[in-house]
Amino acid sequence: MAQKFLYLVDHFCPFPRSEYGGLWAVIAEDDDECFDLIKDQDDGFNEQFYVNLRDKVVNARTYPLAEDVESSVVEAFTT
Repeated sequence: MAQKFLYLVDHFCPFPRSEYGGLWAVIAEDDDECFDLIKDQDDGFNEQFYVNLRDKVVNARTYPLAEDVESSVVEAFTT
């Protein structure tokens, strides 16, 4: 089993599209999977900002998980 991480990713849409920002909490094996999970949940709505998303994922706070859980977007708080 691969190590999973909890990613805390700052919202990737700049002002004024996102007035106060937000936070994505994602469980993923690596940066690529985290990026794909957020992109899939966003469903192309903010596609023009996905270049920002890649940077936000790479610079996200990550925490190793002790258990093997399913990769997913746990919570998304965005404005």
